[in-house]
Amino acid sequence: MAKPAQGAKYRGSIHDFPGFDPNQDAEALYTAMKGFGSDKEAILDIITSRSNRQRQEVCQSYKSLYGKDLIADLKYELTGKFERLIVGLMRPPAYCDAKEIKDAISGIGTDEKCLIEILASRTNEQMHQLVAAYKDAYERDLEADIIGDTSGHFQKMLVVLLQGTREEDDVVSEDLVQQDVQDLYEAGELKWGTDEAQFIYILGNRSKQHLRLVFDEYLKTTGKPIEASIRGELSGDFEKLMLAVVKCIRSTPEYFAERLFKAMKGLGTRDNTLIRIMVSRSELDMLDIREIFRTKYEKSLYSMIKNDTSGEYKKTLLKLSGGDDDAAGQFFPEAAQVAYQMWELSAVARVEDLMTDLKSEISGDLARLILGLMMPPAHYDAKQLKKAMEGAGTDEKALIEILATRTNAEIRAINEAYKEDYHKSLEDALSSDTSGHFRRILISLATGHREEGGENLDQAREDAQEIADTPSGDKTSLETRFMTILCTRSYPHLRRVFQEFIKMTNYDVEHTIKKEMSGDVRDAFVAIVQSVKNKPLFFADKLYKSMKGAGTDEKTLTRIMVSRSEIDLLNIRREFIEKYDKSLHQAIEGDTSGDFLKALLALCGGED
Repeated sequence: MAKPAQGAKYRGSIHDFPGFDPNQDAEALYTAMKGFGSDKEAILDIITSRSNRQRQEVCQSYKSLYGKDLIADLKYELTGKFERLIVGLMRPPAYCDAKEIKDAISGIGTDEKCLIEILASRTNEQMHQLVAAYKDAYERDLEADIIGDTSGHFQKMLVVLLQGTREEDDVVSEDLVQQDVQDLYEAGELKWGTDEAQFIYILGNRSKQHLRLVFDEYLKTTGKPIEASIRGELSGDFEKLMLAVVKCIRSTPEYFAERLFKAMKGLGTRDNTLIRIMVSRSELDMLDIREIFRTKYEKSLYSMIKNDTSGEYKKTLLKLSGGDDDAAGQFFPEAAQVAYQMWELSAVARVEDLMTDLKSEISGDLARLILGLMMPPAHYDAKQLKKAMEGAGTDEKALIEILATRTNAEIRAINEAYKEDYHKSLEDALSSDTSGHFRRILISLATGHREEGGENLDQAREDAQEIADTPSGDKTSLETRFMTILCTRSYPHLRRVFQEFIKMTNYDVEHTIKKEMSGDVRDAFVAIVQSVKNKPLFFADKLYKSMKGAGTDEKTLTRIMVSRSEIDLLNIRREFIEKYDKSLHQAIEGDTSGDFLKALLALCGGED
């Protein structure tokens, strides 16, 4: 049985039995099968309350005590589904998998679903054990038998999986992520016909963690999830296999929860599938499967088994499930956390699917607005920063607007989102795309380490003196001193600094910045000062400028309306009407049109 990684919690439903005595269990099983008929209740109670390791010891003790094979006796005494289930539990996991595969490829026809389920879901270690068990049990080479019973790309992918050479999860090559995305895209969507070899190589060999990054980036690059491309480019059993591989990479427990649900829904039960999964996952991740099942299908695995099966077969399956998540006192906090994480992942997938659908239905300014509203704020800001830096030129105004106005918490969230979405730190991106003092200012703001205390009068006077004392014309020194203070001090403290600066110089600090500095450095410092003085007014000015004159700056208009709609848009509206003698609603109405206009007005929240 594969053991959980060191430090990982055990997620199986079956545990080692305390006070275990293999001789005693062997005797009890012998007694249960002695005479006319058998005590099926006693058999299932013993076998389902022992771990697989302990069951192997019972088999050895049974042989030593009675000179008989326990599995052979169980087969003789039991029948039907109950027998298949109990015998499956008595085999070591790798031998159980070997038997399932042997059955799947024996005789006329092949059970491709069984092959897909096992070979798409097993770890490298499990795969190596399976190959060895198959050789030991049947004196045959599993790869040769798979090749003899399958064909085409389906066969090739099965053989690749059978090697058990997938890179381990700690192997993540960020440099290769984009390359793999491009290779998959070119092998499918951009190619007349499909280069199946690329799909086989990448999905069959890369680590799970690496592939999750590839899937995320594939969606961003192509606008569709990898599953949609597989369905569009592949077919038949090969398509089903590749979809199963993707599902297991995303979440093996969720894959099995779905398989179990499909095995029991509708008329009839797919008992072989039900038995195979309940046996193989009972000491691996059954608690995770249960909780994901409960979350995804709004009913417990226990209740569905109870309603869909009967007799000792049902009792054994219920024991393997480990409990009823719908019953009081049967809730597993750790598993619930995993289930919630999976719910979040599935929710993200649903949102991504929705966004893909929206992209196909809307376009232009309306699309940017609606899709922006669908994104979490930090990820939206991260995307705006990315867009501001990509391509031939840099949108310095967008960089300034975002980084000069966000709180420490918002900046930290943006950093995390940027790293998650683009696999590069925001600081590295800024360093690559900007230069000089402007770069230093942006990186300082992007650290999210602005002080958060109140004002300090003595320090404020020192800070005001510091920036007031710089000789006119000494631009480098002036910019450095301003950056040290404007990018690090708290907002309340900076307001006091500005007041003290006026007392010392008879000038507003903003006036001095505009007089002594130029270019992006000047614009960044002015934005910080205006944000410190009155952030809603800063955004009101930006909105006004985006709509005045001949054309409309729809990107700025959209970015501010999306990012401030749940923060301070009411205050922005108040500042707008006070300064420009017209409401934001009126300005938008006079400067935009169509559905874009309607969406902006809805965000605006009303007419002042």
